[in-house]
Amino acid sequence: MSLRLFSSSLVQMITRLTTVGAAGVLVGHPFDTVKVRLQVQNVDKPLYRGTYHCFQSIVRQESMFGLYKGIGSPMMGLTFINAIVFGVQGNAMRYLGHDTPMNQFLAGAAAGTIQCVICCPMELAKTRMQMQGTGEKKSKRKLYKNSLDCLARIYKREGLSGVNRGMVTTLIRETPGFGVYFLAYDVLTRSIGCEPDDPYMIPKLLFAGGMSGIASWLSTYPVDVIKSRLQADGVGGVYQYTSIADCVRQSVRREGLRVFTRGLTSTLLRAFPVNAATFATVTLVLLYARGVEEGPKDCELGPPNTAHHTQLPQQTQASSL
Repeated sequence: MSLRLFSSSLVQMITRLTTVGAAGVLVGHPFDTVKVRLQVQNVDKPLYRGTYHCFQSIVRQESMFGLYKGIGSPMMGLTFINAIVFGVQGNAMRYLGHDTPMNQFLAGAAAGTIQCVICCPMELAKTRMQMQGTGEKKSKRKLYKNSLDCLARIYKREGLSGVNRGMVTTLIRETPGFGVYFLAYDVLTRSIGCEPDDPYMIPKLLFAGGMSGIASWLSTYPVDVIKSRLQADGVGGVYQYTSIADCVRQSVRREGLRVFTRGLTSTLLRAFPVNAATFATVTLVLLYARGVEEGPKDCELGPPNTAHHTQLPQQTQASSL
């Protein structure tokens, strides 16, 4: 296999993954906006009664565009996150040497940890933009013009620590979350037998990818609630929480343990189709690339005769993720 052919196939693969990721963001972002609104709304004066009412209220009060507030941030960070996850996951599996479920978890956890460098500021800007102009069809006073302006203003006012607000909770969420993501996909594809010559391979890949996304979110969702609250805190200069522990303490005291499931329905509705399409596309693209290249034998993206070892997840997610 020539280096030029391999490089060309790699570029095509990353381009397709970015395209799929962008489509996933477009489809999933409204659900993410609903999730964030439900997670951070004031329990004493709630604006929304549930997932459907939140969708309905945003469209009625802010138009359809209200559901897409903050979409610029995940769109900008998409390529960087995919590149980081792709590189770290592949190198981690190469270093670990054996394709086992535990190594899948460890490699995924490593990828999740490293991509937090991009994910945390990206989600901070996304959350702030999603909360801006709540209930207003046309915001009377926009605090932020766009996601970049949001990060620039936060940096000017609070410095680097402000831009990385919520980093600890992001790490706590992403590290095990990506580990579970890869582990679940590996276990599911092994158990249902996703072989390249299987006539039902694509439906199986869709099922495994979708369930992997759900498993990943369920494993870390309570942390995501706290992360959203911390990142939304401070809008307008008013801070409610002094630390992660204080946020947990205040949230549980006022709302009980149910606080950790706020917005979960919207998240799961988004998780299955987005991750099903992502994992299936990733697997098929890599199998196609191997067919063209006759398989790079030293690459740890998965053996050429099976589909279920191919790895590259989608967050935001980012996430998600």
